[in-house]
Order: sequence, then structure tokens, then C-alpha cells
Amino acid sequence: MTVAIEMGQTSAGAPAALDLEELLATRLLVQGNSGSGKSHLLRRLLEQSAPWVQQTIIDPEGDFVTLGDRFGHLVIDAEEHTERGLQSAGERARIHRVSTVLNLEGLDAENQMRRAAAFLGGLFEVARDHWYPMLVVVDEAQLFAPAVAGEVSDEARKLSLGAMTNLMCRGRKRGLAGIIATQRLAKLAKNVAAEASNFLMGRTFLDIDMARAADLLGMERRQAEAFRDLERGQFMALGPALSHRPLGLRIGPTDTSPRNATPRLMPLPESALEDARAIILAAPPPETVRPQRRSSPDLLDQLMAAKSAALEIRPMEFTEIKAPLSGRIDRRLVSVGNLVQPDSTLLTTIVTRDPIDFYFDVDERLYFSYARDAKERGGSMQEGAGGLEVVVRVADRAEAVFKGKLDFAENRIDNATGTMRVRARFPNADGILQPGMFGRINVPGSLPHSGVLVPDEAIGADQDRRIVFLVDESGMVLAKPVRTGPLLDGYRVIRQGLTGDETIIVNGLMHARPGTKVKVEMVTLPPRAETAELQQ
Repeated sequence: MTVAIEMGQTSAGAPAALDLEELLATRLLVQGNSGSGKSHLLRRLLEQSAPWVQQTIIDPEGDFVTLGDRFGHLVIDAEEHTERGLQSAGERARIHRVSTVLNLEGLDAENQMRRAAAFLGGLFEVARDHWYPMLVVVDEAQLFAPAVAGEVSDEARKLSLGAMTNLMCRGRKRGLAGIIATQRLAKLAKNVAAEASNFLMGRTFLDIDMARAADLLGMERRQAEAFRDLERGQFMALGPALSHRPLGLRIGPTDTSPRNATPRLMPLPESALEDARAIILAAPPPETVRPQRRSSPDLLDQLMAAKSAALEIRPMEFTEIKAPLSGRIDRRLVSVGNLVQPDSTLLTTIVTRDPIDFYFDVDERLYFSYARDAKERGGSMQEGAGGLEVVVRVADRAEAVFKGKLDFAENRIDNATGTMRVRARFPNADGILQPGMFGRINVPGSLPHSGVLVPDEAIGADQDRRIVFLVDESGMVLAKPVRTGPLLDGYRVIRQGLTGDETIIVNGLMHARPGTKVKVEMVTLPPRAETAELQQ
């Protein structure tokens, strides 16, 4: 069934209809400066749809309380109820399908936001069995979803903005059709306004509001100048529930009137000056003391606990603070006379420099190699791999390497990085090594053993493998694949491929070709290569 309610007449004089079922599946944004007829538009929409759908109005100024006499809306004065009570009222109104008006008149801005958020939260959090279709109208929506922080607390703003976001973003699937009205689009939070798909734009004068209204309606900026010329009660409509093209319409009359009618000119009363003086300057009535609402027991308990904690704080005089370790102390972070809280105030920092620890990570492949060697030494990685000696070199190459021993390793591999954190400890009596310094560590990958060393320049490449050119007894050149290791004293370790009694070519590799004969001239290599210092 399609229910079309008549909002008024189009510019051409035809009836302007609003598809109520389409509106329930979408959302509506009404915008217009003060005096443009927003409240009249909302009243017309509510009166026409009252027989068909449940309604709730968030009314910050008490304009819509008159709907209760004519259409049976339950008027809830938010000033007389707590936030918890309003949340329960929202839930019950949803369960029993009662149309309501939440009257926020008389409350300051912060309490309006808190109580509106509580009531909307009750509508939103009701059980799935009670997700009946419902129109939720929020007048002056910029008060409850401000674009920028105002004078209210951050907590109140977050509560109210969260409730409005739930209404406009997630409320549709819970049967809540949000209808928000605002004087200033620029003051309304963009994430709330962006969820609307139906628009009724009224008279607007500020350029920034006209520009946003034109963007929402898909109009050019120069076309937005037409918003200045709209009369009171005239609106530009667009959306699946209204019109697929921008359509001008004039809102029809209403059966009820706002409690606060628009001020009109009237003659001043005729009264003598003395009468006016006596009335205006009469003694003020006696002050009435308004009873204060008692705090909940939970809040009282919290206040008493805070008071007790405050009484326990005593000035500290001649207090001696002992550090749990020795080392070098940093600058003080608290001056004399400042308040110090136990277990929370940082006074300074202390670092230990002798011995000093060096932390580094090893991958799983290296871990298995180190773990095997540690087992042969009778230890484990967590115990420092049996005291395996390591060396570290800092950024200054002129400084000699520092020697230390593995001290500790973590008990698991980090599955996010595939590495294990290892610690080495170095003596640092002269204090050259500093905390936070970067260095390169060299950890032996195997136990001491005999091996083959060749000059690094004697190793060639054949695609993805390394080769060494050999010379047999007849002087024939042969290419021998090898598996290389690290540099040691300027020579390359050969892990596999050579036994040590071969004759290899170290000079003239560019002229050596497998299968050719060469004249051999034997040379003796020094124990340490000339480039050893540069290669360390």
C-alpha cells in the first residue's frame, strides 16, 4: 500500500504529495533560516502522517506540545525526568507504539543534549521484536549534532552526536526514519546531514549555506541564488519521497498552532508613568529555594572514596627516594615544590651503562643454527647459547670492536615478524657505549672448524651460482661450483665444493675459459688480505 500525504501545492498549482512509505525507507533534511517556515512544514508533515505512523518529536523550544491535544501525542517534559528515566520512556514508547513529544524547554544546552541522547538511545536500543516503523523528528538539529565543539562538555557532545549519528546512519534498519530540521547547514555535522536522501530547502541568505544546499540538491552555485527569493512557507523539494527533480512547493495550512506564535505588531498600552514606575520598580518576590535532586548512591560512594583518598595525601618532607639500580641519572623532570603522586609521577630516569646490553633480532634460519651450536656447547639459546662470544662495531669505524657474550633469548618466535629477540652483554667500564646507540653485531654461525679460504676476487658468477676456476695436472681449466660463506680476514669462506688441495686461478680470470690450457704460475697468499680492514 502506498500512502501519499499532501504537503501543499507546487509552483504550478498542482498538489504536492510526499510518499510516506518511501520516507520511512529514507531520511529527510529540512533547512531554512529563521522565519522561513520550517516548524510550519514539520507540523504539516506530522499532522498529515499522524493517522498512519507512530511519531516522536525532539522539541527544544516547546513548539509541538499542542499536538497532544489534537492528535493524542504524549508530551514528556524532560526537565522532570532523569536521563535513565528518559531512556526507559523511549523504550516503552517504542514497545507500546505511543507517539510522543519530548519537550526540552527550560533546560540549558548541555542538559538538552544529554536528555535527547538518552531518549533517542531508548528508541534505538529496543529489542528487534519492537522495530515498528516510526518518524523521529528533530527540530533545530544543529543543537544536537553540532559541526564544531561549543561551550558544552565533550562528553555531552559525544553522547548527543552519537545518538544523532545512530538515528541517521543505522536507524533505518531499525524502523526509525530520521527527519532533521536546521537553520544553518554549516553548523550541522556533515556525517549526519550526508545520510539524508530527501531535501526540503527554504529561504537562505548566507553564501556558505546556499552553497551546501546547492551541492545537496545537485544544482549549480549560481542557481542557489534562488534560495534568497523564496517566501515564507516556500521550499525547494528533491528526493525519492518528493520529486526526482528540484520542485518548488508551498506548504499548506495546519490544524494546530505553535504555543509560541510569531510576534506581530500591536499598539502599546496606555498607562501613566507613575503606574509604570510602581509596577516595574516594585519589590521583588521572595526567592523560592528549588529542591535539589539527590545524587545516586553510586555517585555518593565515588565522591566519598575520592575524599578519603585526598585525605590520605600528606606533604612529603625530608623524603629519601632510592633507585632500584645504579647507573647514570638524567635531568630532573619535577622541580622543588611541585606535587608528586605516588606510583604516577616520573621524577627522572636512570640507565645502567656497565655492563650494557645489546638487543637484536634473528630470523628462524639463524635461530636453528645458533640453537644447534648451543646444544653442542651444553647450553640453550635462552641461557645465552652457552656463553657464545660476539663482537659489535659502532658507527665510528675507527673505534675498535667490542667483545661480549650472548646472555639471553626470548622463549618464542614472534609470529608477526618471524624473528626472536636476543640479548648480548658487553663490559663498558670506559662508558663509550651509550644506551640507544646503534651497532652491527657479529655472531659466529658455527663452532670453530677447519675450512677453505680463497680470495674474494677469485670467485666468479655463472647465472645464479658461484664458481671457482681450477687447473688440473695437465694445465686444463675447469669451472667448479662452490657454496660460499662469510668473509674472514679478507678471504671468502668456501662451505662446499673445495677440499683445499686444488689449484685455483686468482689472477687473469677474464682470460680463463673452461676447456682451455693455461700456463700456471704459483703464488703464495698472505695470511691476511690487504682489504681485510675495509671488509670487516
